[in-house]
Amino acid sequence: MKKANIISVLLLAYLIVMSIIGWPGRKPDPDYVQYFVIIGISLVAIILLRLLQIRRTRWREKQKNNP
Repeated sequence: MKKANIISVLLLAYLIVMSIIGWPGRKPDPDYVQYFVIIGISLVAIILLRLLQIRRTRWREKQKNNP
């Protein structure tokens, strides 16, 4: 399994656990919009990190093969 896959899976698992812990349903006046916006921003950050890792890996392999 590639390093980018492992890191992405770990970050997604962490996001799921933290979103379960931080569920706003127990509060008297929950703010669901803010809750889901934060989860969405976190997902976008994880996806961008994954794309950056894949791009960097391909660039390193290209540099290694082209002396």
